[in-house]
Amino acid sequence: MLSNASVAILVPIRDMNRAIKFYTGKLGGKLSMRGEDEMKDSWAAVKLGRQEYWLVGGAKKSDLAYSTFVVKDIKDEVIGLRKKGVRFLRAEKDKTTTKIDGPINFHSYGAEAFFKDSEGNLMMLWQGM
Repeated sequence: MLSNASVAILVPIRDMNRAIKFYTGKLGGKLSMRGEDEMKDSWAAVKLGRQEYWLVGGAKKSDLAYSTFVVKDIKDEVIGLRKKGVRFLRAEKDKTTTKIDGPINFHSYGAEAFFKDSEGNLMMLWQGM
């Protein structure tokens, strides 16, 4: 289950170039991925220490107040967690959605599924494509 997942830290940003420069130049991180084309200013990943920071543009801070578990097989994780009683939120289609399968929202760049913990905190499973 999630004991094998890594955790990514989501950071809402206003200016992608400025944020990348700060996290790489000032904090010593390494840019590991950046969105392409229309996603160029929407998403980037910076490795800093053992953690990966996901810089997300165009989102309000409250939209990103959740932990993300990075998994290898999102369908398998959803099935396993459901068997343990975890209830997932309904997937919501957006402009980058390519397919919805139950609680999983698929995009060309990855898949996500959201659930809440016992205290109502939002959590996300993520599988890159």
